Amino acid sequence: MFQFIKALFSTPKQLLNETDTMKKFLIVGLGNIGSEYEETRHNIGFKVLDFLSEQEKFVFESAKLGAIASFKHKGKSVLCLKPSTYMNLSGKAVKYWLEKENISLENTLIITDDINLPFGTIRLKTKGSDGGHNGLKDIQNTLQTSQYNRFRFGVGAEFSKGKQVDYVLGQWNADELKTLSQRLQKSTDLIRSFVFAGIKNTMNQFNGT
Repeated sequence: MFQFIKALFSTPKQLLNETDTMKKFLIVGLGNIGSEYEETRHNIGFKVLDFLSEQEKFVFESAKLGAIASFKHKGKSVLCLKPSTYMNLSGKAVKYWLEKENISLENTLIITDDINLPFGTIRLKTKGSDGGHNGLKDIQNTLQTSQYNRFRFGVGAEFSKGKQVDYVLGQWNADELKTLSQRLQKSTDLIRSFVFAGIKNTMNQFNGT
């Protein structure tokens, strides 16, 4: 318990053992903490990073403003972050770890759900509006820019008027679960491509798939 509390309030040294800023990356999966949110559509950002952690054999640890972990990919150092601030205050965690690890914004990727895309559809963008998404809205307000890379994972819009919140905070249905693992694999392939090949090449390869 003491170590957990210490991690929350301490100021750790940089985690990424890399001096070249162009070789350092921050991958942020948006979501809400708590078991009641684990399998909800709104937590796809957490879900993607958990899937990546299984493949790359890294373990998330509690730290300031989130759960963090790191791994290497083809000579690049990657920090993964699942903010613990809840969705509406995601920007605080993103800003802290960008500055803490001295990672450039161009090497940052935010993973979020998108009701404007059919389930499983991938859309990678380098800028844009928040689209009504509270997590993206807070990141934009905190960083004072809308020019950051975001990976939108389509969750569909199968809800009636006034039921949007219930829908995104609802769990995956049976049809979605049939192909979710396949879409998660595609998502982790996208992350590796972003780190190694860059945003433009990754957009050309993955957008719309």
